[in-house]
Amino acid sequence: MTLPIFYSGKNGNGKKKDYENLSNQNIEKVLGLLNPSSSQKPITKKEACDILNIAYNTTRLNKIIEEYHEKKAYTAQRKKKLRGRPASQAEIAEACESYLQGGTISEISKSLFRSSSFVRTLLETVGVPQRPANKEEKLGSHYYPDALLSDDYAEGEVAWSASYHGAVEVHARLTPEYIASKKGLGNTDYDSKYGCPVYAVYIKQKVDSDDTFFSNVTAGGFSAYVPAYELCKLEHLKQYGVRIDRL
Repeated sequence: MTLPIFYSGKNGNGKKKDYENLSNQNIEKVLGLLNPSSSQKPITKKEACDILNIAYNTTRLNKIIEEYHEKKAYTAQRKKKLRGRPASQAEIAEACESYLQGGTISEISKSLFRSSSFVRTLLETVGVPQRPANKEEKLGSHYYPDALLSDDYAEGEVAWSASYHGAVEVHARLTPEYIASKKGLGNTDYDSKYGCPVYAVYIKQKVDSDDTFFSNVTAGGFSAYVPAYELCKLEHLKQYGVRIDRL
């Protein structure tokens, strides 16, 4: 089945301008003001454009409203069709990969046409580590199922970090030989200091290219040292079709 394409009111060059407010909530507000249910006088199309922060253009305004109605109808149709159906293999993989790459429950819910509670339950059921929801949770302790805990991580393996609340790539274990080969690490016995192995990892992060001078840069990150008790395995997700190596 071919899915419809919605442009969300993008301008001629295919990209919505940063200052334009074309959120669903704001478009609904405009629709309510253009078609008031009471005896209140409707706003003009010029005023509607001002609320959306777009240049006065009735053709574009009508197109934005038309596409919004089409998208809303399509979303309702998809949700109705999927209601009561278990998650497919593709949905599980997409939800896991999106969440592990920083996607929110709300974003995943919209992309899958599923409820937020459905997505949250799906992630918990397959064993995806959860990110803290607020500052207090970030400062608290994090508990993972015993099956996901390990002291052994291979070079190049992608694991989850409780400290950085995201996927990390393991580069090396801080063995005496590794420490001796790196200037500046001294001669600390990290296994004894932390009671477990310590790993050099790379924390990958998404980059919003619109906020940088390099429009082709989409990912970045930084290096860190992490004890094994702050890591957990993600290998079990491969059985659900999750492409761990692409995280």
